[in-house]
Amino acid sequence: FFFRLCYSSSRPRPSARPSAVTFEAPREEDRRPEGTMAMADRDEATMAVIERLKELYNEFIRPVEQQFSYEHFYSPMLTDSEFESKPQVLMIGQYSTGKTSFIKYIIGRDFPGIRVGPEPTTDRFVAVMDGPDERVIPGNALAVAPNLPYSGLQQFGVNFLNRFEGSQLSSQVLRNITVVDTPGVLSGEKQRLTRGYDFTKVCRWFADRSDLILLLFDAHKLDISDEFKSVIQCLHGHEDKIRCILNKADQVDRQKLMRVYGALMWSLGKVVENPEVLKIYVGSFWDQPLLFEDNAELFEMEERDLMNDLRDLPRNSAVRKINELVKRTRLLKVHVHILSYL
Repeated sequence: FFFRLCYSSSRPRPSARPSAVTFEAPREEDRRPEGTMAMADRDEATMAVIERLKELYNEFIRPVEQQFSYEHFYSPMLTDSEFESKPQVLMIGQYSTGKTSFIKYIIGRDFPGIRVGPEPTTDRFVAVMDGPDERVIPGNALAVAPNLPYSGLQQFGVNFLNRFEGSQLSSQVLRNITVVDTPGVLSGEKQRLTRGYDFTKVCRWFADRSDLILLLFDAHKLDISDEFKSVIQCLHGHEDKIRCILNKADQVDRQKLMRVYGALMWSLGKVVENPEVLKIYVGSFWDQPLLFEDNAELFEMEERDLMNDLRDLPRNSAVRKINELVKRTRLLKVHVHILSYL
């Protein structure tokens, strides 16, 4: 139904590794070496689909949500900025698995407010986005900005908004996607209770609005804590978006890497309730030379596949938004039937 309505209207790896120059497209003011990959900007057909989706939602779906108080049971009503938002990539993993370094790697530079270290350094949610100047935007300002899709985060309270911020910088990659960095998942019950907000529910909110979810694992730390397990299980229904990254794989030799990969598959099989195997990318996503170069060719191929996944996000954003609106409409239909019966 929605498809009909919407579409009817309309290289060898060097020893000193460069930071994501194979991903970022050249710009007039910032020329890059040849061989870079440019991400596709939104075309007119995609924008036409998004405009039609907004019309359908505001004319037919939103009035029903208001009548049956949908936002009190599930999620707040959608805003125009959520339809118009860029594809979003959500990074989830335990502390010191390389989430922040991965973002630095794909955009090719540091971003404002970056904190990297072996200890739990990222203690807040950070939305890394494109902008004309470099600055850090507080979470309370992001939640009330009319042109950003974060107004729904106000439901999690001031404690969360104080732990949420935006990192703005000019980047060709970020002109097409937004990347959300998350705090490292902790293992202790005491740390979980002292967050001041429901970490699992916040992750679920971001997952509902993300086009790609990356679960990062360290090759030396494959244990899945209770909180990490609950976060993975809360992603149920979004298995098509999930990709796993076995990071820091250059720190083990070929034989150990095979065992680590098997152990990760076994651990995920006990947590993810999905008959299909999740896609796992193996590599070392930072700008330092490889420690063991036995698998350099494998890492290069895995990185190419992952970058292709990221590059395709803008092209598939319209289909993803249609899919999410269809799922929301089906849930609304069930909600209406239940309330009508009661």
